[in-house]
Amino acid sequence: MKKNFVLDTNVLLHDFKCLDHFQENDVYIPMVVLEELDHFKKGNDQINYNARQFARELDEVADDMLSTEGASLGDGRGRLFVLTHNSFPQELADAFIERTPDHYIIGATVELAKAHPDTKTILVSKDINVRIKARALGVLAEDYITDKVTNIDVFDSEQPVFDDVAPELIDQIYASNAGVDIDEFAFKSDVEPNECFVLKSNRASALARYNPFDGVVNRVEKTRAFGIEPRNAEQTFALDVLLDDRIKLVAVTGRAGTGKTLLALAAALQQNENYKQVLLARPIVAMSNKDLGALPGDAQEKVAPYMQPLFDNLNVIKSVFSYQGKEVRQLEEMQKNNQLVIEALAFIRGRSLSDTYFIVDEAQNLTPHEIKTIITRAGENTKIVFTGDVHQIDSPYLDMQSNGLVYMIDRMKGQDIFAHVNLIKGERSELSEIASQLL
Repeated sequence: MKKNFVLDTNVLLHDFKCLDHFQENDVYIPMVVLEELDHFKKGNDQINYNARQFARELDEVADDMLSTEGASLGDGRGRLFVLTHNSFPQELADAFIERTPDHYIIGATVELAKAHPDTKTILVSKDINVRIKARALGVLAEDYITDKVTNIDVFDSEQPVFDDVAPELIDQIYASNAGVDIDEFAFKSDVEPNECFVLKSNRASALARYNPFDGVVNRVEKTRAFGIEPRNAEQTFALDVLLDDRIKLVAVTGRAGTGKTLLALAAALQQNENYKQVLLARPIVAMSNKDLGALPGDAQEKVAPYMQPLFDNLNVIKSVFSYQGKEVRQLEEMQKNNQLVIEALAFIRGRSLSDTYFIVDEAQNLTPHEIKTIITRAGENTKIVFTGDVHQIDSPYLDMQSNGLVYMIDRMKGQDIFAHVNLIKGERSELSEIASQLL
């Protein structure tokens, strides 16, 4: 049956094309949402871009919006209305002390439901608290699920293990640098391009990866990268795909302390001669109640606290070598010549990246559209690596199923130039591993 959907501001800021995804149902935007949208239109962040883009989308159908008939959203689709009265019915006045924009949006939904008793009216919001408040008042509310990923089990599982492999095949993998044809294995239909796994027979085992470029299964060898040596099978898999320049897009996920960022940086530095620049970036997510405006200094000084974890990983790599060694001098020279750059992701948007090994840390705090924007900046000979912990999301409007990192992994799965490795075992310290599991 046809439904009425009332949109919260955060839905428009999350996906400026959201009006395309409600099929034959009618969409309502409270006036307070447009007022809130106006506050976000100035700035260079993705959220500001989305606010401006949604305003343009709205402008295309604005002529008919104020009529009682609403504006058509296209053939076979519903209509768009603006709720011009900021309603605050008595049941809201009894429930809420303050008259906030969130409460006015809930009020608009209440009034719309009363006006259309025969049509299901639903508030759509990315804000969990708004949905809880709405439901407490008997208002139907749901998340914006268009870009939600349903299968997230992969982020809690280890790399697959294939038992009962013929011993002769494992012998061939060890003997041949060219690998063994994928058709020789019974599990051909169960593996994705560049998927890593463990092969076991009754007398031997091997770490392996399906190489889609040659159609073979290759043995994955333990390889050191710029002084960093993998400590377990998962890290060995991660370094293998990070060092393969044919794989242009890599996602490395895992909880804190599993070595995601360190391995990505070590692999980038190992291959620095193949790229003009090694670039590390992370999104800025305000800590506690402090945003950038509350921090002292110029732009670089303001973002320095947020970039410190990246510098910490660089210092770990430096500590592997002698303080006066050539490797440390090489790193310092690369930083001085802007061949190795660490900066906030906001400073990188809008650039075209060519001949670059680009690492984006804390990618779980990015929206699907932000991830797409970053990847589409890739020029010739550019490799992009996203690292993140999908269990540790700092954005209030993203969760394990809707963040950009999970969305990208789900959509890119099966592509020859993409690889994903999930790290399970923590290697930072025994204390860090126990805390990650128990706390």
